[in-house]
Amino acid sequence: MSQAALVGNGAGLVREIALASRIQRGLENLYRIDRAADVDDFVTHAEDGEREALLLRETDGGLELSLRLPRLDGALDPICQIIEGVSHFVYIANRAARAQETTQLELELQAEVDKYIVLAASIESFDERRSRELRERLYDGVTYTHEEGTTLGERYRVANDRARRFTARLERDFIAHARYRELRDECRRFFHMSQGEKLRAA
Repeated sequence: MSQAALVGNGAGLVREIALASRIQRGLENLYRIDRAADVDDFVTHAEDGEREALLLRETDGGLELSLRLPRLDGALDPICQIIEGVSHFVYIANRAARAQETTQLELELQAEVDKYIVLAASIESFDERRSRELRERLYDGVTYTHEEGTTLGERYRVANDRARRFTARLERDFIAHARYRELRDECRRFFHMSQGEKLRAA
């Protein structure tokens, strides 16, 4: 799929766009995937109180995308939302370029893992202790917008739980033994898995 097949919807948010661009580049380098489109061209403002959202609409020969991002305010949550949004964008663009379907659970699970990966890469001297602290902050004591038992509620809970388990395995098998090359290989392998494979790997 050419970049022209993706139609952007706006601009703005200078700091947020710069961060989104760095995240996109980092994910593409880690997963060794070609760029289908620049996330910069698709970022728009999220309204006050509105969370990150990737909006999609199929058109003849392509997709219209708009990535709504919150403003950075020094807190962790907006950073996590931007990582999630870029993860969704990269995943959708990659799958669309390869004419592969994806599910919303797949998107959410990959984004939960990508949050850990991106933030881990920003921590100096990352080790087993820092990994554990990061995982606890990301996955434990989470507050959900959607109630338990609802479709959305269950999707987010499953994604959180499986990402927590998968990153715990990364910590145990690779980080604890400083096997960082194999860690990158495992993260790359996970990205290219189908939903069923991802759930089993976690």
